[in-house]
Amino acid sequence: MRYLVIPGSIVLALFLFLWGRNLQTPIHVQDKAYDLLLSTLLSHSVPAVSVDQIASEHFHILDARAYREFEVSHIEGATWVGYDDFDIGRLAGIDKQATVAVYCSVGYRSERIVKQLHQQGYAHVVNVYGGIFEWVNTGHPVVTGDGTKTETVHAYSKSWSIWLTRGNQVYE
Repeated sequence: MRYLVIPGSIVLALFLFLWGRNLQTPIHVQDKAYDLLLSTLLSHSVPAVSVDQIASEHFHILDARAYREFEVSHIEGATWVGYDDFDIGRLAGIDKQATVAVYCSVGYRSERIVKQLHQQGYAHVVNVYGGIFEWVNTGHPVVTGDGTKTETVHAYSKSWSIWLTRGNQVYE
C-alpha cells in the first residue's frame, strides 16, 4: 500500500502544480465593499492588472467608456476606443503583440472589450481591475482632452458614483 501512496502523491502534486500555474493571482481594490462588488460583477474570464501595475509598467492604455466620459477626464496617454460604438480601427498603430491594458469606470465594459481584442488576435491584453474609479481613488492623476490635470471624473451615474471616493463627480 505504501508503494501506491508515493506515486499517487507525486501525481497529485504535479496536477496541483500545473493547475495552479493557470490560476491568476487575485487582484483587489482598497475598499472591501467595492472589492466584493467587483468580485461578483466581473466574470474574471480575462487577465486583469491592478492600477498600480499600469502606473509602473509600460502598457498601451485604452479607454472603453463613452466618449463623453473620456472627454471629462481620462488616464494620461490613453486612447479612446469606446464600448457601445467600439471600433477596432481605433487601435491603428498598436501591434497585436503589444502589451495593452483596457479600462472603463469599474472594469465591466473593459472586460468585454478585452475579450473582443483577444478574439481579434491581440495577444497581451488585460483588464484594469477597478477601472478609472480605483485609479482616482488611489491618488493617480487624470487629464482632460487637452492634457490638463483635473480632479473631475465622470462617475457614470449617481448609483455608481458611490464607488468613486475622490475627485469631483459629474454625470452628464
